[in-house]
Amino acid sequence: MKITSAILLSGIGLTVFLSAKQVNKFSFSSNLEKSKIKELKIDTPDQDRFVKVNLVQGQFTEPTEMSVLPNLDILVAQRRGELLMYKNSTKKLIQSAKLDVYFKTSVADVNAEEGLLGLTIDPKYAANQYVYLFYSPAGKSVNRLSRFKMVNDMLSMSSEKVVLEFYAQREICCHTGGSLAFGPDGLLYISTGDNSTPFDVPKQSFVNKGYAPLDNRQGLQQYDARRSAGNTNDLRGKILRIKVEADGTYTIPKGNLFPVGTDKTRPEIFVMGNRNPYRISVDQKTGFLYWGEVGPDASNDDPLRGPRGYDEVNQARKAGNFGWPYFIGNNYAYRSYDFTNGKSGPAFDPQNPVNNSPNNTGLENIPAANPAFIWYPYGESKDFPQVGSGGRTAMAGPTLYSGAGSSAYPDYYNGKLIIYEWVRGWVKAVTMAPNGDYLSMEPIMSNLSFSAPIDMELGPDGKIYVLEYGKGWFSKNPDAGIARVDYLKGNRPPMVTNLVIDKPSGLLPYRLDAKVMAKDPDGDKLTYVWNLGNGIVKTTMVPELHYTYTKAGEYPVSVRVTDNAKASAKSATVPVFAGNEHPKVDIVVSGNKSFYFPGKPVSYQVLVSDKGATVNKDRVFVSNSYTEGTDMAGAQLGHQQAAQTLIGKSLMMKSDCSTCHKVSEASIGPAFSKVSTKYQTEPKAVEYLASKVIKGSSGVWGEVPMPAHPAMKETEVKQIVEWILSLSAKANTIASLPTSGKIVPPETVSKNKSVLTLKASYSDLGSKGLRPLTITNTLNLRNNVINSTDIKSFSGFSKADNGALNLTKNTGWLKLSAIDLTNIGSFEIVSGRAQNDVNYEIELRLDSENGKIIGKNIPGKLSLPIDFISDGKYHNIFLMFKSNQDANNGNLTIRQIVVESK
Repeated sequence: MKITSAILLSGIGLTVFLSAKQVNKFSFSSNLEKSKIKELKIDTPDQDRFVKVNLVQGQFTEPTEMSVLPNLDILVAQRRGELLMYKNSTKKLIQSAKLDVYFKTSVADVNAEEGLLGLTIDPKYAANQYVYLFYSPAGKSVNRLSRFKMVNDMLSMSSEKVVLEFYAQREICCHTGGSLAFGPDGLLYISTGDNSTPFDVPKQSFVNKGYAPLDNRQGLQQYDARRSAGNTNDLRGKILRIKVEADGTYTIPKGNLFPVGTDKTRPEIFVMGNRNPYRISVDQKTGFLYWGEVGPDASNDDPLRGPRGYDEVNQARKAGNFGWPYFIGNNYAYRSYDFTNGKSGPAFDPQNPVNNSPNNTGLENIPAANPAFIWYPYGESKDFPQVGSGGRTAMAGPTLYSGAGSSAYPDYYNGKLIIYEWVRGWVKAVTMAPNGDYLSMEPIMSNLSFSAPIDMELGPDGKIYVLEYGKGWFSKNPDAGIARVDYLKGNRPPMVTNLVIDKPSGLLPYRLDAKVMAKDPDGDKLTYVWNLGNGIVKTTMVPELHYTYTKAGEYPVSVRVTDNAKASAKSATVPVFAGNEHPKVDIVVSGNKSFYFPGKPVSYQVLVSDKGATVNKDRVFVSNSYTEGTDMAGAQLGHQQAAQTLIGKSLMMKSDCSTCHKVSEASIGPAFSKVSTKYQTEPKAVEYLASKVIKGSSGVWGEVPMPAHPAMKETEVKQIVEWILSLSAKANTIASLPTSGKIVPPETVSKNKSVLTLKASYSDLGSKGLRPLTITNTLNLRNNVINSTDIKSFSGFSKADNGALNLTKNTGWLKLSAIDLTNIGSFEIVSGRAQNDVNYEIELRLDSENGKIIGKNIPGKLSLPIDFISDGKYHNIFLMFKSNQDANNGNLTIRQIVVESK
């Protein structure tokens, strides 16, 4: 439990729950007396009380938006035109209508995003059964808002009232918006995309490169977002606000951006300057409008073009211009750009933006730009670090309120806005001041996993419903579905963290030894029901199972853990193999197992054994590579053996890669199997593809760029790439190193290539009814220079901004972890001072601060010869510093420790 401050604003009947840091940031409006504030103490809700209840899964093809009906039936729009209904009473999915929509282009390699895009129900649905759909009718280049009536769970097509429609350019990509939402005053909001192409014009010298699309050359209108989002006389790139009348017509409410009758404007516009406001919501108390704005693709700032791409979560308390395509994020300004000669003009002025594009049909002087509410790039955000890094698709969900049965969640979330990420998968609760100012964000439902959440609605029961698109673009995904999020105020289900199989394969008879890691948050006694994958189910009262298979086969093993109240949780499924056993691969080096030394050969030998079978040396694959270094605190050094599919694949599934790629089918990105085949003969494929993942890429597989992932570790990216390369039938066609030999490291080693990785894998031939089994072993050796930035454990030292360690006291120590001392002759300390000015005694101690002394420095020097140790074990080494003067003799700066061989 976390104790949190609750500030009760008694004068206005609103309670805002804040952490201590948030209280310090809290600002009061001028009409609010601080004397009316009382401070309380409450508990932050336990995240494990949020439970995901899957209502339907695997039956959707590109779901876009949903509405929860008063009886808890759920309407779901699919982009290809289907309107589906989940029946709460029968738990079944039915089709209520099929609209004839434009959803596919006739242009090669261009994906349409149009179709059935938006859905909401009338605030008085219980009485009138009105449904509003925003869609792209086939045969006419418009996007259309229509009202329909539901009759006996079917959409009455004859009841259609076309409320509003506007021109949309087709056969291009991208940006449709399409989200619908009613405000508390009964006004309807409609989001529309800028209908512009963010990619480069083919065969041109000067192109967009992921910045603002401002190309106004003749015939290239689709590359100019000033014709739409920046145009006051165009409904694209906007959020519209209208009042729908009883007869299906609409009127313009007061307070929109342009009053009725204003020349060169459209009065329906509430917000302009939008790129792709894909999901919107309206606070049902304040009337504030929120939306997620999907941003452009540039990975880096360019002084000649403007800022890198940002996604935004925006808030509109009143009508306004939100900047696109002139500004992004916190009003970061783009520059005008001449696509005929590549010359940049001045940066746009947020207070006085001008639309001088020849494609503009609206006002030349447009309203001043509003900065974003929340903004973040591909990389880590300094302004909002909680959002993480990777691909970006910001979404806005409901604002929660407690009291009067309006929310099924704790009062702690009163007034908090829910935002979520389609690609990154997180959900956050945003805390705001009473006037709507941003204060902070924090995870909510953090123990739950969602597969590309594309819509999030608050049902009449006060619970959040999540529509999951599934991980894969433009396709039917098995993980697409609808889930409800419950909050358990009483008993909580068990939590399963891992299912461990001691030996996942073996010859017959094969003995399974399994153990599940599970606990009950309420301390209840647990029961374990094991599914052995062969039709046999066993129940135990302990978290372990021993079972013997006598028939060959591959068996999926899982366990369901149940508490006294019958609440349960299921483990992941782990395949085991009876009748065949994983081979064993070992890499033996004759010498040090922690370090390699530039210019000195590393002698290695790969040993393979396969129980019950003869080893075929032609199926052994050996390789070596150099990758970025790992720190001394958590270094994955030494041997790391695992089944091939358990390394890179598991890392890939935890990343956002699986949202855009599938193993064997095309999505928005190419199938991994095609990538694997394409790069099999490239000798530097791992380094090349890893660089593309980290830095981003475009143009190889089509127009859609792959986002940069600068926060991902190079070592992990390379493991993902290696798994991808293993998918092709042509895998391992690159020549293998011999099973024994010598590798000579270069004399000069780059810091970014400081780890030498030896990798060996072997695939057996399988057995009758069983596929071949593969095992991979890696041996990581780091170079012999340990930078101060790699040292995490120390005492008596302070770390400078440049990473150097400064000893400011008379005593101190540094810890080096997992060191093999075989053939090590000395440790040399690289400092910022002259060797003859060293007034410290330095000792090397084995395994602890009080361990055996294995070396001392030469007086006045920073060189520490050590006693010969060749036990082959990994030790923790402590460097103990002690001043040989009574007072502090000055700051000793340590930049590196160089390990020298004998």
